[in-house]
Amino acid sequence: MMKQKLIVIGNGMVGHHLLQQLVDQNGVEQYDITVFGAEKHAAYDRVHLSEVFDGKEPEALLMATPDWYSASGLELRLNEAVTAIDRDARTLTTAAGAVLTYDRLVLATGSTPFVPPIPGRERDKCFVYRTLEDLADIKAACQGAKTGVVIGGGLLGLEAANALRLLGLETHVVEFAPRLMPVQLDPQGGTLLREKIERLGLQVHTQKATQHIIDGENATHRLEFTDGGMLEADVLVFSAGIRPQDALGREAGLTLGERGGICINDLCQTSDPDIYAIGECALWEGKLFGLVAPGYQMARAVAAQLLGKDGAFKGADMSTKLKLLGVDVGAIGDAHGQTPGSQEVLLLDRSKDLYKKLVLNEAGDRLLGAVLVGDNGDYDTLLQTYLNDMPLPDHPLALLVPEDAAGGAPKAALPATATVCSCHNVSKGAIIEAVQGGACDVAAIKACTKAGTGCGGCAGLLTQVVNQALEDQGITADKSLCEHFAYSRQELFHLVKVGQIKSFDELLAKHGTGLGCDSCKPAAASIFASLWNEHVLAPKHQPLQDTNDTFLANMQKNGTYSVVPRVPGGEITPEQLIVLGQVAKRYDLYTKVTGGQRIDLFGARLEQLPLIWQELIDAGFETGHAYGKSLRTVKSCVGSTWCRYGVQDSLDLAVALEHRYKGLRSPHKLKFAVSGCTRECAEAQGKDVGVIATEKGWNLYFAGNGGMRPRHADLFATDLDTDTLIRYIDRLLMFYVATADKLQRTSVWMENLEGGLDYLREVIIDDSLGLADELEGRMAHVIDTYECEWKATLEDPEKLKRFKSFVNSDEADDSIVFERKRGQIRPVELIEIKEVS
Repeated sequence: MMKQKLIVIGNGMVGHHLLQQLVDQNGVEQYDITVFGAEKHAAYDRVHLSEVFDGKEPEALLMATPDWYSASGLELRLNEAVTAIDRDARTLTTAAGAVLTYDRLVLATGSTPFVPPIPGRERDKCFVYRTLEDLADIKAACQGAKTGVVIGGGLLGLEAANALRLLGLETHVVEFAPRLMPVQLDPQGGTLLREKIERLGLQVHTQKATQHIIDGENATHRLEFTDGGMLEADVLVFSAGIRPQDALGREAGLTLGERGGICINDLCQTSDPDIYAIGECALWEGKLFGLVAPGYQMARAVAAQLLGKDGAFKGADMSTKLKLLGVDVGAIGDAHGQTPGSQEVLLLDRSKDLYKKLVLNEAGDRLLGAVLVGDNGDYDTLLQTYLNDMPLPDHPLALLVPEDAAGGAPKAALPATATVCSCHNVSKGAIIEAVQGGACDVAAIKACTKAGTGCGGCAGLLTQVVNQALEDQGITADKSLCEHFAYSRQELFHLVKVGQIKSFDELLAKHGTGLGCDSCKPAAASIFASLWNEHVLAPKHQPLQDTNDTFLANMQKNGTYSVVPRVPGGEITPEQLIVLGQVAKRYDLYTKVTGGQRIDLFGARLEQLPLIWQELIDAGFETGHAYGKSLRTVKSCVGSTWCRYGVQDSLDLAVALEHRYKGLRSPHKLKFAVSGCTRECAEAQGKDVGVIATEKGWNLYFAGNGGMRPRHADLFATDLDTDTLIRYIDRLLMFYVATADKLQRTSVWMENLEGGLDYLREVIIDDSLGLADELEGRMAHVIDTYECEWKATLEDPEKLKRFKSFVNSDEADDSIVFERKRGQIRPVELIEIKEVS
């Protein structure tokens, strides 16, 4: 049988997904397939385009190499645009003058950036943000530039702004609407997002309409606004939305929507049944879909039609979850509460920069939509609750508050029809079926179902569903550290301890495979440090460290570093205060007194770190380990030393605890606090280890923390004398270090500890496992072998070699400019339930 000729115009993500479907289903046996791409690159992941500015190579975004196309029997013609379609002759013409015939044609031409008709928009150094070539042009234009402006405060606009920020420009965002992301967010969510973004150093201008773009006095461009204001910038990026790229369809006489877009039916056919349209160029029932998941659904529907199978496009959910400039943002369903009779449940926690809103039906028993800013941890559960029309708990707020989440709709309770991966339309039932068919880990599920290989937003839910399915099959879920070690962190810890293994090469040779990765190397480094307490920059350990430990400093957003000396219990001498001020002034550092009772210095360049630390070490300071997964601070009130309410010397104890446990490496950072009375001025009950004075001694609290999942610490023991208190803390910490998972905080460890608090008391207080002497002995070793990592580094010329801005020069990097920005005072938590008229 002679093959039909199928031509796909457009080699973006959606067009490529269609090709994948056809290849996977042997469509090349029925069709001679040619695909045209107007760009010089084969299809690439446009969702993660901004990662190029984070150092990702453009080639890493490719969805397939050109060799894949030829090996799959496809003809790929890149950098060749199609200019005309003759439907009567069933031919198309390319910009190169080629004429090809077709039997079936698929338009996957995507969209084009919308540039507002502002006089001056075609000036030099004005760009759009859409392709790899656009990014290369922007990057080149930013060389030597100081300021940048993005016109448009939507999803792509904020991504573009982040790109300019990463390139070192003072960045402004100009938005016509009253708030950022007006399509997805309500006023409160937009306000919080703006505050968070401004604290990152970006300047936001809302309700601004640009009237003209002319020459600037102090920069390349001047934007003049209709309200009389102005703004100057060297680089200008337009990101004011997209428009369907439907010119080919219009010229070919296909039916278009009133405001653009090629009209399609449920089979994704245009007004010509032999021509299909998919993705952002297609208009279905008057709607355009600007997300990749709906485009993939259209691609699957067309593949089914071409292969004589059942398949149709019935619309798609436009819920969105993403991270913008490090800020979680999510919008589900009717996020603006436009459904008549809808109600809103609001959670606004200013202290944690969180805003969450549920939109409920009039009866209050179904979820219609949601808005999340600051934490997307609830997104997957809320999305599936919405998509599957699941009943809500009696108190819907339980869906938003972690401690009460058990009353909500647990992920395990999702029906088999629930879509876990919307990019590839993979249901919970399909994942369970794959597990039952022998796929025993997430990697295997990804390989056989493609779940989790699209945008990646379903990763957490996918893991939970896989582990639950394995458990239902009586199979223990694979908790391997990574592909190189078939052990959990706890198992690896014991292998290192029992085998006295002290290097990664030895560990890999005895218990691993391959070369290691960014997951197992830092985990192994942490284990070595916890057990043997050798310097993290020793030659055998240094290659294992992440960026912060590599340079013994926290890298900041603009590429500079923080300097955080230890201030035990917040106690500091006048002489040391003077030195901090002198150092900050000499190196032009931003200073801040933190909530952990330390003084942080920000804005140090790499080559300045040894010079700064030498002055601090000489003044009696030592490293505060702010860069490490270790003890950070022991917060303290002034206790009985100064306070008339204090019943014990909390200040002395805080200083003693900080000196005792400084340098202890653990699975995650540790924070302590000691309060001198039950007034709790040090907030001890919100810390990993909290101590509160009583008339009879000390109450010990354990496993609390703030952060994205706040947890109140558990009262572990009461009225302890100081020696017993310290003995219990020694045991608790070393037991946690030995048994916790990678990057697991004490709070999460406690929540997952079989037997919970009662079991922990049996182990630590009653010594039910006979581990007390060993745990105390290991802590004694850590204390005895402590050394200030910065002091040791300053004394070692080899370690100092890494503190240079350039590998081949000792010159400073003067291109780094640190801009001081600070947030605003924020009001207290508000939880509100209101009706929407």
